[in-house]
Amino acid sequence: MHDRTARRIASGVALLAGLAAGTTQAATWSDTFLGYRYGTQFTEPGNPNDVEKHILQFTHVSGYSLGQNFLNLDVLQSDDADPASGGESGATEAYLTYRHQLHFGKLFDEPLAFGPVKDVGLTGGFDLNTKNTEFAPRKRMLVVGPTLKFDLPKGFLDLSLFYAHEWNHCGAGFCEVNEIEFAPYYQINLAWGLPLELGALPLKFQGFYNFNHEKGDDYQGNATESEQLLRTALMLDVGRLAWGEENQLWAGIGYEYWRNKFGNHDKPGVDTDAPTLQVEWHF
Repeated sequence: MHDRTARRIASGVALLAGLAAGTTQAATWSDTFLGYRYGTQFTEPGNPNDVEKHILQFTHVSGYSLGQNFLNLDVLQSDDADPASGGESGATEAYLTYRHQLHFGKLFDEPLAFGPVKDVGLTGGFDLNTKNTEFAPRKRMLVVGPTLKFDLPKGFLDLSLFYAHEWNHCGAGFCEVNEIEFAPYYQINLAWGLPLELGALPLKFQGFYNFNHEKGDDYQGNATESEQLLRTALMLDVGRLAWGEENQLWAGIGYEYWRNKFGNHDKPGVDTDAPTLQVEWHF
């Protein structure tokens, strides 16, 4: 990675991390949980086999006087169908996502509202990942763009248009380049959390959808194609039913839909349809 690129990433990450640190003490609301997801039908590009994965999750969301923060860390453990480099055990991946929103209404004391939109935000953030496979990816991505915040009686629905810029690494021998800076691309992101009542059952429907436009050539000089990722779940408030504590223990079923994973196409493992079992412990 060129020094200029490294400095650009470091500066962006430092700025966003500083915003997060500076707003933590002024939080007006927050929600933090540990989660677990499990599925047996995950896929990896170039791999024709289904992969079983255990996924541990740490998520923190909080609001403050000017906007809100979102932080998520997934630690994914594959079975031996997705092997670690140099061994027969399954690979381990860590994926960190951070997003910071500044809300127009909180900055200027009056929301920028129109139609079903209650306010507009400016969102910036980054994704970081590492995985101990032969490929040895090290994704670094910065995003920034506007977010429409829809007016709902309960829950939230956000629609964002991001400018995205991504850098990554390939340690495998078949790659023509080891360090790559992809062409900038746009990302459409839809995120939601909707509480539901089905008779006596307290539920929530949550998830996100990303559409990533093509991002130029990959490590072998092949053109990437547009990518879609949907990850959603229907969760039951078990804690409320079992001992009267709301938003403490949730359990449910989820689904991951991924097409042209990482921009790959015309090879095995680039499309995912994976049901999941999920648990969340909020504290």
